Amino acid sequence: MEHFIAVAEELSFTRAARRLHVVQSGVSAAIRSLERELGCALFERTSQQVRLTGAGAALLPEARATLNAAQAAQDAVRAAQDTLRGTVNVGAMASVEVVDLPALLGQLHARHPAIDVRLRLATAGSAGLARALLSGDLDVAFLSLPERKPAGIDARELATVPLVLAVSAAHPLAQRGKVALADLAGEPFVDFPPGYGNREVVDRAFAAAGVVRRVALEVPDIDMGAALVRHGLGIAFLPAFAVARTPGLHVLDVRDTMLRWSMHLGTSSTRRPSSALGALLDLVELHVIAL
Repeated sequence: MEHFIAVAEELSFTRAARRLHVVQSGVSAAIRSLERELGCALFERTSQQVRLTGAGAALLPEARATLNAAQAAQDAVRAAQDTLRGTVNVGAMASVEVVDLPALLGQLHARHPAIDVRLRLATAGSAGLARALLSGDLDVAFLSLPERKPAGIDARELATVPLVLAVSAAHPLAQRGKVALADLAGEPFVDFPPGYGNREVVDRAFAAAGVVRRVALEVPDIDMGAALVRHGLGIAFLPAFAVARTPGLHVLDVRDTMLRWSMHLGTSSTRRPSSALGALLDLVELHVIAL
């Protein structure tokens, strides 16, 4: 099952073997043995690619559930021996900000050196992290979720940060005290790509106001976005803490609009957390940053 999951996630026997620290022939033999036992092909193999068959796709969530159950049994034994082992798959955005992630993972390692932490930085924003949580690729994620959280995810809000409208000090709007969203329709915006939580907050606000805006530059980094605004390449709704540490920005009041962006700690609501994951969750609150 472990070999099957590795190939299913990597879609490559070579990468799966590297991940499992075994020779590729061993992975191939394990998959052939599993296919003989089940009486069907689990993968379509060509010289260019590996794909799951319908049977393989049906097996994948059951295989993960089987390994989770085996992990829970191991956890029970290790807890009785006062030794925590296991693997925690952690997902986060490149700019977490709300949590001192290196310090959190460092403390976990210091307390439980036998726990193996695998960290994945998001390439598709919070939406991608949520999908990875639901599929079982991640055990925990630091992400921004919409007001209606996806079914299958438990989320705890870690912090809520105001989003403020920032323009460069030389921008014509900097001379005005207040603006309305309608006043911004013709302005080029700097924003995160679709799928990121702060982008969704701003998109919803403009949609509710019936205003079409133009996003000219998309960057998945808060400080890069602030720097682009500072150099006059657009305007942006940015977290207040990013504006405070970036010189050359001017903040405008927006009439009848208060935007807030929240960071959440997400876990699966359908899978029992392992003891290793529980050890990490116990430390999170110690590393939430007051912004």
